[in-house]
Amino acid sequence: MPQTNSNRRDIVILGGGHNGLVTAFYLAKAGFKPLVVERRAQVGGAAITDEFHPGFRCSTLAHTAGLRTGCITGRESGALLRRANEMHMEFIYMKQPLKVPAYEEILQKAGVSDSAVAFVGDDLPDIPLMRRAGLAIAVGNAVPEAKAAAHYITKALAGHGAIREAVELILKSKGIWREMIDKARA
Repeated sequence: MPQTNSNRRDIVILGGGHNGLVTAFYLAKAGFKPLVVERRAQVGGAAITDEFHPGFRCSTLAHTAGLRTGCITGRESGALLRRANEMHMEFIYMKQPLKVPAYEEILQKAGVSDSAVAFVGDDLPDIPLMRRAGLAIAVGNAVPEAKAAAHYITKALAGHGAIREAVELILKSKGIWREMIDKARA
């Protein structure tokens, strides 16, 4: 396709993460015509919250901050596996009729104790793990029994920012929230 003045670009930026978008903004502000190319369907990098399976969302900020994340679910889904991998989840356990054995394997692999775990739950099968975790979080639309077992209940509902809220809570409690904001803006 021949280049015309209307589709000509001065620079191509590979990667539509937060850094690429900020760079494109400043280049455009300076009069350049940048083109941002991103492999994923959504731009934003560490500044976004992804839904990796219907009802399950996670902020990529957790990975950026060095938090080790995972999921234990009774379901099996190729889409869940693909998105969990894209979200850099380290521990992915599907088709788990009982969650305790998978949880104990995660503790062993990660080399941590219950007190180092933040667990987010919403239903009855989550309660045994919520009782063990150092920080038990129930999502806003969890069953009453899960909310009763929680140390913290999110304002957000499952699938609508509850995990992101939990990640923010953890990062603030670790005293690195401000640093992560700066990292997301860089």
